[in-house]
Amino acid sequence: MAHTETTARLEARLPANIHALLKRAAEIQGRTLTDFVVAAAHDAARRAIEDAEVVRLSLEDQKRIATALLKPSAPSPALRRAFRHRRKLLSRS
Repeated sequence: MAHTETTARLEARLPANIHALLKRAAEIQGRTLTDFVVAAAHDAARRAIEDAEVVRLSLEDQKRIATALLKPSAPSPALRRAFRHRRKLLSRS
């Protein structure tokens, strides 16, 4: 059984100068305008999602997190109270 890929249509109205620019860039790369625009939009979408979902930390911040994980601080009185309260709530269930 052959696998068929589904497609969706995207239409965009853009200024003539931008259309000409995209067409020129596509020709330079030996691609169709559609191929060029789809590849560029795909790359931009992946970067946007990565920028939104990936947290980048400085070396100093990485060290702070590692230290906090490897040598956690003692629980504060408020945290101890919260755990006692949680334990009471869960024991009633």
